[in-house]
Amino acid sequence: MKPEVLIVAAMMRRVMDTLASEFTAHRLWEATDQAALLASVGPRIRGIATTGGRGAEAKLIAALPALEIIACYGVGTDAIDLAAARARGIVVTNTPDVLTDDVADLGVALLLAASRRICEGDRYVRSSAWLKGDMGLTRKFSGSKVGILGLGRIGQAIARRCAAFDCAIAWHGPRAKPDVPYRFVPSLVDLAKESDFLVLSCPGGAATRNLVDRRVLDALGPEGILVNVSRGSVVDEAALVAALAEGRLGGAALDVFVDEPRVPPALFAMDNVVLQPHVASATVETRGAMGDLVINNLRNHFAGKPVITPVR
Repeated sequence: MKPEVLIVAAMMRRVMDTLASEFTAHRLWEATDQAALLASVGPRIRGIATTGGRGAEAKLIAALPALEIIACYGVGTDAIDLAAARARGIVVTNTPDVLTDDVADLGVALLLAASRRICEGDRYVRSSAWLKGDMGLTRKFSGSKVGILGLGRIGQAIARRCAAFDCAIAWHGPRAKPDVPYRFVPSLVDLAKESDFLVLSCPGGAATRNLVDRRVLDALGPEGILVNVSRGSVVDEAALVAALAEGRLGGAALDVFVDEPRVPPALFAMDNVVLQPHVASATVETRGAMGDLVINNLRNHFAGKPVITPVR
């Protein structure tokens, strides 16, 4: 008899089709009455397939008394109640490494888009404004000073890419890493003060909530640009909107937001802001590789084998 799994949120179609063929799969997000679905199938659910954004809160975990594994289609686990899972001995897996390059690529794309005003230039041409005169000057990225908040896999990949642009790279995190070639700055405010661009690539969660606050934004200053490919919760979003509106921050390029997919409407009218719909890992290749990890982690667990990418 196939193990029963609960797919919490939509994933790549091939991934969901494979889950449906190998397990008895129930699609929670499609249920018109999710409580009724959980009441009906909850006692039989042994696995969850979820996304980094949707996660698995304590209430959902509590509704699944037979739950053994939570397989996350993403690297971030801040939306999963890890304490609730740990208390019941539930295995949690994620999809590290396979999305590193794509997220780093988008981080650099956002750096270039914001500094060279690429999206604004596109709008300028499409609106025929160019017929009335030149758009104006942009900012040079090569050789600039780039600060990185969080130097894990993704942060280091961003740093390597920026190094190819001859950027001076410094970083901040909870502790120094003597084995990396980039300068560590103990204070985030000081890092922002010395940076032309500040890139956020740290985990989400309580430890980093609103870490980038008004003090950091003011230190980055009216010529500085903020790039966020981590989690919206890392930034005090109200303070960010105010800093941009008041000219205390030069610009921002954002792939993530506090209450996705709801974005502060004030950002829509700002030409110095580049907006993306949380797509850093959203390529066919990477989402496929992420899905393969979700599937293989579930396969291994139900076959009595060690999972491939456990969250420690």
